[in-house]
Amino acid sequence: MAEGEGSGALTPGEEEEESGISMVEVLEEEQERELDAAAVLGASDDTSCTYDQGNMKRQALYACMTCCPADSELLAGVCLACSYHCHEDHELVELYTKRHFRCDCGNSKFSQNPCKLLKDKLPENPENHYNHNFRGSYCTCQRPYPDPEDTVEDEMIQCCVCEDWYHGRHQGGKTPPDSEFAEMICSQCLTKHDFLAHYLGLTVKSEDSKASVDVETGAEKSTKKDTSETVKSEENEPKSEKEAAKEEEKADDNANVKKCESAECKLKTLTKQELPDGAAFFTMNWRKQLCTCEECKAKYKSEGVIFLLDEEDTVSFYEESGKNHQRSHSAPVQRELEALSSLDRVVRTEMVHEYNTLSSSLREYLRKFAENKKVVRDEDIREFFSQLTANKKQRPGSSVQLFCK
Repeated sequence: MAEGEGSGALTPGEEEEESGISMVEVLEEEQERELDAAAVLGASDDTSCTYDQGNMKRQALYACMTCCPADSELLAGVCLACSYHCHEDHELVELYTKRHFRCDCGNSKFSQNPCKLLKDKLPENPENHYNHNFRGSYCTCQRPYPDPEDTVEDEMIQCCVCEDWYHGRHQGGKTPPDSEFAEMICSQCLTKHDFLAHYLGLTVKSEDSKASVDVETGAEKSTKKDTSETVKSEENEPKSEKEAAKEEEKADDNANVKKCESAECKLKTLTKQELPDGAAFFTMNWRKQLCTCEECKAKYKSEGVIFLLDEEDTVSFYEESGKNHQRSHSAPVQRELEALSSLDRVVRTEMVHEYNTLSSSLREYLRKFAENKKVVRDEDIREFFSQLTANKKQRPGSSVQLFCK
């Protein structure tokens, strides 16, 4: 039977029978991968060193173990572009993102390896902050990630204050689902910054604490119900004009008092709660509830956490910026589908088949780089595609039979 006989032409989304995956799924999967990568890198530039931008709010960073070995006193971080162009064959540790950091590549810490992208740099960046992550170790256990000796599956979470990464089991045990919290603050930072104890009501509770809160809430509800019933019975009674005027005046006074109190410190009305055994997991937009009176802002500044009042400091803002940058520089799936719909069905199916072959081969090729913690260079990619082309030439006529003769 010839192509399309008896059933009509198929759309790009109807290739599953021959290929096991549709072109729509291929494009959507590729777009999702691109967005995930963009979220990790933010809107980082992979061609220009970020040094001239000063201490950036956030950027993707890497620590070079070749230039600054873990057993040395040197701690340094390099930007995405420098990791590609200045440290392409070095052992790099991915630090994800750090706040208020300026690229160190080529400064006094890299005496044997000058920056290839930007020559004129100060010997050091005094405003940069470093921790043991720059030596390739994390958490209170001081272990690397991934840890070849650790057989326990445990997700690592970054503290939004100190920016170290922790195993859940080393921060109080059970971690809530990702969808239930926005940011985590480790037990060390909770102790160090005691004002946070006033805001623990904005955290995700464990099952046990939820039960106790529910009991308290139930009691409050019953009290409120009794009060409301009393008020309701009083409201049913007829009121004179004089009484109504008095109530209106009282309401205005209360509004003015509330307005005055809003300018006062929130900590006066918040109860300082007992710190949890481990980390605290805060809900979305919890930072907006922080007090912004002058006294509290002075405290944040003295303790080095004034960034908590900056909405653009959060990792979620950083990731979303990266995704938006990717979306603005890539064609929508619908536009690509419209272009593909003009192609012959056989060509479309062959494209899906070739894509699956390419995807599986590339994953296998890149696995060795991940295992050896090596950066993938331009030459490596060229080598991969050269080998792929050579293999294809060695198997002529091996394309999939797409229709009956």
